[in-house]
Amino acid sequence: MTFRAARSRGAIALAAVVLLLAGCDAGSADGSEADGATDPASGAASAEAQPAEVTMNVARGATDVPVSTLVKVDAAHGSLTKVKVTSAEGVVPGQITEDGSRWVAGDRLEPGVEYTVRAVAASESGERTNRSASFTTQALTLDQQTYPSVAPLEGETVGVGMPVIVNFDVAVTDRASIEKNLTVTSTPAQVGSWHWISDNEVHWRPKKYWQAGTKVHVEADVNGVDAGGGIYGQEDRTVDFTIGDAHIYKVNAQTHQMKVYSNGKLLNTFPITTGKDGFTTRSGTKVIMEKYDSKRMNSETVGIPQGSAESYDINNVQWAMRVTSSGEFIHAAPWSVGSQGYANVSHGCTGMSTADAGWLYSMSVRGDVVEYTGTDRPMEPDNGYGDWNVDYADYKAGSAL
Repeated sequence: MTFRAARSRGAIALAAVVLLLAGCDAGSADGSEADGATDPASGAASAEAQPAEVTMNVARGATDVPVSTLVKVDAAHGSLTKVKVTSAEGVVPGQITEDGSRWVAGDRLEPGVEYTVRAVAASESGERTNRSASFTTQALTLDQQTYPSVAPLEGETVGVGMPVIVNFDVAVTDRASIEKNLTVTSTPAQVGSWHWISDNEVHWRPKKYWQAGTKVHVEADVNGVDAGGGIYGQEDRTVDFTIGDAHIYKVNAQTHQMKVYSNGKLLNTFPITTGKDGFTTRSGTKVIMEKYDSKRMNSETVGIPQGSAESYDINNVQWAMRVTSSGEFIHAAPWSVGSQGYANVSHGCTGMSTADAGWLYSMSVRGDVVEYTGTDRPMEPDNGYGDWNVDYADYKAGSAL
């Protein structure tokens, strides 16, 4: 387990301890249990005189307890007054129900950790019963844990087309269990859905583009969650980000123009060039994924071998913004200015003058939308942030829930 995982798991571990106490073992009692016990000479014990009973859902002395356990402690013939689950890493959060009948941990457990549960209950007559128990969780290697990386980043301002992306470094086979612990909330609220790209990647997008100015909160409460196949979530993650202005760029490969809109207002129209025959630019909705003020572009990275008639290696391409994983960019292309607005001469990228590309680059952020029309080559939904190329009903069907 990494250091970052260990820090969050202290809280999770506390939650798991509560589960162990709840149902499997009565634990050990101190002398207070005997105080006020019914005297055999006085006859049958009345219900009022019956001492409270405390049980736990993890057996005292248990080993290899799953980290996915939520510790629970129950009281019969009385009410819980205090429950504490601790380990060397801290205290597991939890709460006693309003009627005092149960305590439930707020977090799951950490791997390879010893927990101690201490509980106090009171009978109807006020007699106290104390219980304590210890148990140890299963040890896990890093290969048995999956870490969630979340995009956008904390505090980032992104465009209206930006999906929420959670990547897992170890494959998830129980998608439903993980997805139940992934939440996206926003102000203002917007309807949306999770959609699994693969066992390592899941996206969330709203039904329509985000509203400009939206505040978004993402929680991946997966620490200790059973991800299937003996794999467990490694750490909880929380991210807050903001949606910026609604930038929509419309590229038409037939008219060789780009129209730039911000919050519904047309700001500029630029001459551009897109992919020539054999290198047709994809039509569909793309989203800016990355920005580079200068980038080396080598044809070998997109499958064009060195030495071929179409090969290239340009060391300083300015104002480059990636819109597909396969290698399509919007960038400055001073070498094709004579064709911009008239013909498609690129290897699939959208070429602009240096001045126009610099202007666009300066206003753009990750997540801004670029809508392409005019070609017969469709954009693939999994080619970068291609989420908007799937009808919402089909997108929602990609949820595991």
